[in-house]
Amino acid sequence: MRRRISLMLFGLLLAGCASGRQLGGEPAVAPKPPEATAPARLQLKQIAAGLTRPDYVTHAGDGSGRLFILEQPGRIRVMRDGKLLTAPFLDLTARINADGNEQGLLGLAFHPRYRQNGLFFVHYTGKSGETVIARYRASAQEPDRADAASGNVILTVPQPYTNHNGGAILFGPDGYLYIALGDGGSAGDPQNRAQNLESLLGKLLRVDVDAETYAVPPDNPLVGKAGKPEVWAYGLRNPWRISFDRATGDLYIADVGQNEIEEVNLQQAGSPGGQNYGWKVYEGSKTYGKGQAPGAVFPVAEYTHAAGGCSVTGGYVYRGRVIAGLAGIYFYADYCTGKIWGLNRESGRWVSKLLLDTDHNISSFGEDEAGELYVVDHGGSVFKLVSG
Repeated sequence: MRRRISLMLFGLLLAGCASGRQLGGEPAVAPKPPEATAPARLQLKQIAAGLTRPDYVTHAGDGSGRLFILEQPGRIRVMRDGKLLTAPFLDLTARINADGNEQGLLGLAFHPRYRQNGLFFVHYTGKSGETVIARYRASAQEPDRADAASGNVILTVPQPYTNHNGGAILFGPDGYLYIALGDGGSAGDPQNRAQNLESLLGKLLRVDVDAETYAVPPDNPLVGKAGKPEVWAYGLRNPWRISFDRATGDLYIADVGQNEIEEVNLQQAGSPGGQNYGWKVYEGSKTYGKGQAPGAVFPVAEYTHAAGGCSVTGGYVYRGRVIAGLAGIYFYADYCTGKIWGLNRESGRWVSKLLLDTDHNISSFGEDEAGELYVVDHGGSVFKLVSG
């Protein structure tokens, strides 16, 4: 693996344009790279290997210090005290269609009161290719095992194709569950689902799961209006990974591009929702298709395939204490090249810097209870970001 720090700016690729689209909800500014400062030296320390298509790692927020690793064919594995347990926390392989590269077990979110209620939620592709969001409960007798019989499907969304199923689910600071769904697949969003507010595809959903199935929060932006009331934001192509900054509550949405541009979008804390991130009228900051994208919002960072990439993998804002000098930096990567960048606002401008150049197919980042970050290699390993 190539482990090196680069001080070369990857580039601030955003500027104002005649379309009047917004830059992360703020006035657009012309790119002017500020003085580069050297971040802490980074390296990746392998903590787990021999996994089958791992695609996410997270924690339960219960004080146990455990990590939970998703294997795309349908297993949730547990790391306790630095050891990968043999028996899975939950095995859903019998329920899951993982034939496609973007199908399988895709997301995991523990209830904010998991320590009290033992509830967690999974996002997977069902046998007919449909998106399934289901609730499970941990075993009362074995804390490292879930009750496989406790499953309760709370939402099913038909998928017309095997790609762009989305993947991320997570609880926001408001206690609601956010569900990221792609546009349904194929190429170019042929049925224009991302801009269609009557479809759940190409959307970020926000629901209250403290109900038998789920309820719609009364302050969702489409409540009482035309469209699906579950919708929180729209105009997304394939928001594979999203995350909240645990310090500020800002929401980062990394949206996989079509042919040219990969993008990272920002929804600032306190937003009332309803943002339109532009797809398929726009791919990143560039016009892609015909039609209208009312109020479309620019990404705060983007990079082109010509610059050496193919599929953005969203990460987290670093809020740990192990790596000096990186507090407040948003980490993201490219699946194909293994490059990892840090995104930060400097002198009022969003700037990305290349931090690590690896040989990994980075399917996801992860965060533990202390805010330390992890990198997931789809080939079978999980690494912790540490100082070099």
